[in-house]
Amino acid sequence: MSVMRSVLLAISENRWMRERGPRLWFVKRAARKFMPGEAFDDMLRAADELRPLGIEAVFTRLGENVSDAAEASAVTRHYLEVLGAIASKGIRCEPSIKLTQLGLDLGKAEAYANLRALAERSHETGNYLWVDMEQTSYVDVTLELTRRLKAEFPGVGVCLQAYLYRTHDDLKALIDQGIGVRLVKGAYKEPPELAYPKKSDVDENFFKLAVAMLDGLGRKNGFRPVFGTHDANLIARIRAHAERAGLAARDVEVHMLYGIQRAEQGRLVKEGAVVRVLIAYGAYWFAWYMRRLAERPANVWFVVRSMFAG
Repeated sequence: MSVMRSVLLAISENRWMRERGPRLWFVKRAARKFMPGEAFDDMLRAADELRPLGIEAVFTRLGENVSDAAEASAVTRHYLEVLGAIASKGIRCEPSIKLTQLGLDLGKAEAYANLRALAERSHETGNYLWVDMEQTSYVDVTLELTRRLKAEFPGVGVCLQAYLYRTHDDLKALIDQGIGVRLVKGAYKEPPELAYPKKSDVDENFFKLAVAMLDGLGRKNGFRPVFGTHDANLIARIRAHAERAGLAARDVEVHMLYGIQRAEQGRLVKEGAVVRVLIAYGAYWFAWYMRRLAERPANVWFVVRSMFAG
């Protein structure tokens, strides 16, 4: 792991910086690259603007590790409201939710009750629900609650992280159960006994997992493979494998972050791939933003330049 990545991840986990970082004007300005605003109206506007480009959206309200039951209920009500607004406007926009936002740190029962309410509303409005993945200490319980949810509702998927050694086995079980998977490289600080420390190893494992995911389409049990990456070379390798396997261009679905590689998104759409953009919003954006920088430390220069921008 690079020194810069380690520093950025340490900042994302530091409570003092989480409280004070968002007040820094140059950090707020730079964060606009990755999010259209803090209100859900900003997210809806951004999702609506993507439609003419053939790009659909995934949305998430930023926040994690809620420690108050009333706050977890308020987060749930917010998502229910947004799901209703999306349905009324006819916008294709899928929710992606962290279980610690819904009260997981308070207990599984609390979190599952809130998650189930969101899944029920998503199902009623013909939408798909994504469950985000967090640190390794949450992986088992996240998969447990996702499987429980899938037993009731068909349109359910979960995020897996390619840098974890365990993901190969987790993926196999999810494919067998027809649970959708959004594969990402991983954005938390994990010890080398649990996760690949070298980027090259993470990239190669991502590709191997992607091949298994595309092969999983043959099960025809509702499994949905999604590749969450901005790595153009990796996307090209995955698409080449899909073509050799006789799959359609639309069988490769790529998720990218708002504000990043718009030209590449457009190119992929023109070539027949499915592209969705993850649109994040909300006041609790600092830790999330630091992890985005850690995924590609070169983006730190956007922060530096913003300090001197007019």
